[in-house]
Amino acid sequence: MGKIGFVFSGQGAQHPGMGKDLYETADCVRALYDAAEKLRPGTLRQMFTGDAETLRATENTQPCLYLADLAPALVLREAGVTPAAVAGFSLGELPALAFAGAIDPLSGFALTVKRGLLMGAATRERKTAMAAVVKLENRVVEELCGGFHAVYPVNYNCPGQLVVAGDAEEMPAFSAAVKAAGGAALPLKVAGGFHSPFMDGAAAAFAGVLSETPLQAPSIPVYANRTGAPYDAQSLSSTLGEQMNHPVLWETTVRRMAADGVDTFVETGVGNVLAKLIGKILPEARVLTAETAEDCTRVAEEVLARA
Repeated sequence: MGKIGFVFSGQGAQHPGMGKDLYETADCVRALYDAAEKLRPGTLRQMFTGDAETLRATENTQPCLYLADLAPALVLREAGVTPAAVAGFSLGELPALAFAGAIDPLSGFALTVKRGLLMGAATRERKTAMAAVVKLENRVVEELCGGFHAVYPVNYNCPGQLVVAGDAEEMPAFSAAVKAAGGAALPLKVAGGFHSPFMDGAAAAFAGVLSETPLQAPSIPVYANRTGAPYDAQSLSSTLGEQMNHPVLWETTVRRMAADGVDTFVETGVGNVLAKLIGKILPEARVLTAETAEDCTRVAEEVLARA
């Protein structure tokens, strides 16, 4: 058996009730959630009983998802499952960095709250949308984007899937162009055009927040969306800040982790979106998911039995 990598879910995976199971069954999760609730009252209500529309708002999605992502990783670590590397998709990089010790979990939550507020404000400045383009090569999607004033390739997810962010008024015409080229543009349930120039103002403001936030070298490699390579301690803050308005190189990240010896990926957090993407990028990899207490028990038993 090779190395184990944890991957942390991104925005769009959220759902009502997320995180509740582990809050009720794991002391380490309850302690973190209760401390986070004191910093941002109402977070647990949004997670456990909030409706889908409330959770869709970026300023709510991000802090809620941060907690729901980090919880299974903490439970797995207590069970003896220790990853050799971690990565997170977009928002998921923050719980990944917290898990790896670059920032303590509660400070990571506070940073996520600020990130969500900044990105949420940016989504209200201009009506934008995101869509996953499937069945086309990246080169073709990039060329199609180039034919529009404000449509950008942003998430390089896996072979045959590239997410774009665009001005809402241009997206119907872009979708028609994708269809004419033999592909399909599938709308995503997010509130704005992330990882694109639409986030330039938010990224600049977040850079200021990061400059005042103590970050340290992670104890295990954390692979960055911005580069696909492990974070460099000297440029950790700048790389994290640039992530907000630059593309997510997810396929590159996963392939780099595999090249560095990771052959078992555990998606910790909400849903199984990343597990599906990894399955398309690396069909030979072993991919597991852990969201609930039952999931964590199953994953721990399976991983430790093969150790």
